[in-house]
Formats: sequence, C-alpha cells, structure tokens
Amino acid sequence: MTHVDSAVLNLTERICRRFQTWTGRTNVWLAFQLTNLSIIVYFIWVGHLYWLSGDLALRVFVALFCGGVFFMLTRTIFKTSIEASEAEAYRRVAKGLRNPRRIRDAQLRIAFLTLSAVLSYPLWLAYVTLHLRFVLLTEALIILTTVVLYLLACDPLPPCASGVREWLRGMTRARNADAPTSLV
Repeated sequence: MTHVDSAVLNLTERICRRFQTWTGRTNVWLAFQLTNLSIIVYFIWVGHLYWLSGDLALRVFVALFCGGVFFMLTRTIFKTSIEASEAEAYRRVAKGLRNPRRIRDAQLRIAFLTLSAVLSYPLWLAYVTLHLRFVLLTEALIILTTVVLYLLACDPLPPCASGVREWLRGMTRARNADAPTSLV
C-alpha cells in the first residue's frame, strides 16, 4: 500500500505544481481552501444529524461537541495564516529539504485513502436504498480529508506569477492595441 500512497502523492505533487504555474497559488493555499470547505461540510453534516435527532440529550451533546470542535479549530487551523505557511514551505524548499509530512503522515494518508475507496460503495448504497443524505456528506468529508492530507505533503515550486493571469493580460493588451482610436 505504500507504493500506492507514493504514486498518488507523486501525482498530486505534479498536479499541484501545474496548478501553481497556472494560478500562482501553492498547494498550501489550496489545502487551506479545501480545509475551509471541509469545515463547512462538517457543520452541515452535524446540523443535519442534529435536526434528525429528537432526543434532547443527544442534541445538547452534539451542540457541545460542535462548540468544542470550533474552539479547537480557532486554536489550531485558524491560528496561522496562509502566507506564514507558504513562507515556511518556501524556506524549506530553498534549503533543499523535502516536506516532512511525506513520511510522517504516510500512515494517516493510507488510512484515509483506504476509507475513501472501501466506504464509497457502501455509503452510496445506503444513500440509494435508504435515502440517507448524510452518508453523502460523510463520504465527502472522508474524500476532502484525504485530498488535504495529500496536498499538505507536497512541496511547492518557488514563488511564480500566474500563467493564466499573464495570458489574460496579454490578450487584453492585444485587444487594446487592435482597437480603433476615436477621433476627437
């Protein structure tokens, strides 16, 4: 399974580097955005379960648990900015060091990759047969977490300009150069 993880990680890094040359945004930026999306999906998932439950004790537990999760998010993920994380990644790459998450998080990535693959069919089947919408959110959370783990293990390219932005600027300059000038 480590060979599969390595292959997926190398593919993810290639895609991230192409994404960076197109947009100028790093894998750290993309991971941060997908983390925000997964937090939103998580709270929608919990809210859905909250309203499905008729038990007051369960609702209080879910509300307290979500409050605790949100408190922990403010202490961990929301504490550092994207710019600080990118600067750290650039410094590490400039020194010629690989991302320590490539090795450190390998078992966690493999576990989530396995969950993504193994649970996809049973959760889809539960959705189709039992019409349980929250199982789709469950699979979405597993997949988003897997993608974020792979994104965080990649090394970015050195800072570069957005290829798409440069292309659009060139198109605008060409269009403005071809536009007829009006006589005043």
